[in-house]
Amino acid sequence: MTTKSVLALLATGGLLAATSAQAQTKPEDTEVWKPTPPVVAPATTSGGPPSDAIVLFDGRDLGQWVSAQDRSPASWTVADGVLTVDKARGNIETKRAFRDYQLHLEWRIPADITGAGQARGNSGVFLASTGPRDQGYEVQILDSYDNATYVNGQAASVYKQHPPLANASRKPGEWQTYDIVWRAPVFDAGGTLAAPATVTVLHNGVLVQDHAVLAGETVYIGKPTYKAHGSSPIKLQAHGDPSAPISFRNIWVRELAPR
Repeated sequence: MTTKSVLALLATGGLLAATSAQAQTKPEDTEVWKPTPPVVAPATTSGGPPSDAIVLFDGRDLGQWVSAQDRSPASWTVADGVLTVDKARGNIETKRAFRDYQLHLEWRIPADITGAGQARGNSGVFLASTGPRDQGYEVQILDSYDNATYVNGQAASVYKQHPPLANASRKPGEWQTYDIVWRAPVFDAGGTLAAPATVTVLHNGVLVQDHAVLAGETVYIGKPTYKAHGSSPIKLQAHGDPSAPISFRNIWVRELAPR
């Protein structure tokens, strides 16, 4: 194609664009009025639940939680508005099952924590629990303020899959926040994966997972894989490391429309 021909094509394209722009002569032509988004009243305090949230723990009781092992009432310790892990009683999970959601939770490593690496304030939040033990998709909880470990196992990692984009950890004894957007995997009628799970995480207000695509469920050894499942509980881990148990407060979730 000659230079003259290219210039002629460009000129024609510009003329068509100009004609299209002239056809829309009013700003109203590009205004959308319906449907209107639902009204959600934000919390009156920072980090509090908005009006459409399901409060999972407000400091009073564990009415929204059960033992992940046998679905009996959850029996971790609740005192002074704080939920503390009872390692002897195992993992707990929500009574309700969820699909896609926005999750807020706050957690604290004990100020006098001991140990090193993975044996220092270890816990986790499983965004979809697919079994009573550590089955599902885990965002790691750990003291990573001044504690070296493998980066895809430090705080705010998608455990053994995605290291965090930054280490936003506060020192032990201080409360920390996770704000998480979870999009569950989609499976077709035959159980084949149609769309992988994704997760976005803000740790203490810092973006640390940016629409991370998961390769499957969390595994300690080997490569992650998917198995078909539907809506699932949210699970908190009672890790068996020898350090003092961690605590939680202010946990709420907002269900999101499917992708």
